[in-house]
Amino acid sequence: MIRYALVILAMASPAFAQDAGTAAWAHIYQVFSHPRCANCHVGPDNVPIWSGSSYWAKSRPHGMNINAGISRSGTEYIPCRSCHALENSQVPHGPPGADAWSLAPVSMQWFDKSSAEICSQIKDPMRNGGRTSIAQIVQHIEQVPLVHWGWAPGPGREPAPYSAAQLVVFLKQWEAEGAPCPTQ
Repeated sequence: MIRYALVILAMASPAFAQDAGTAAWAHIYQVFSHPRCANCHVGPDNVPIWSGSSYWAKSRPHGMNINAGISRSGTEYIPCRSCHALENSQVPHGPPGADAWSLAPVSMQWFDKSSAEICSQIKDPMRNGGRTSIAQIVQHIEQVPLVHWGWAPGPGREPAPYSAAQLVVFLKQWEAEGAPCPTQ
């Protein structure tokens, strides 16, 4: 009887790990796809997005016809630093601020991407900023002030879900379970 129980447990273990890993990924995706993160993880048009419950029902390009250019920091046109200072404006919906304000590289586009697409991307050093391990992604989340801005976006903006510390826990859980990606 015990032998049968062990066989059943062994067969169920990979499925349980997959479920626990997929559950951890679901929390990670909630953060990565949230407007506080995805609005600046945009594609090759170099145009940041205004979206989410803090704005309007429909996503729209950043006001004032902003284009961050190939530099992703606006150097070719209007530098992001022209409005985005080191700290948030205290006026509701005023310019947010953090150190090194810029868009993420095009290879790290999250806006309008599915959970499966972002999951695959985050594990690929060619598309995740050259990070070769989940530990390096964790380090990025723990140490970069612009990333931390997502949880302290200033008055009038909804912060990203959870916290940076909780996201780190989810990433470590996901990695411990084999970092599975959803199929969709």
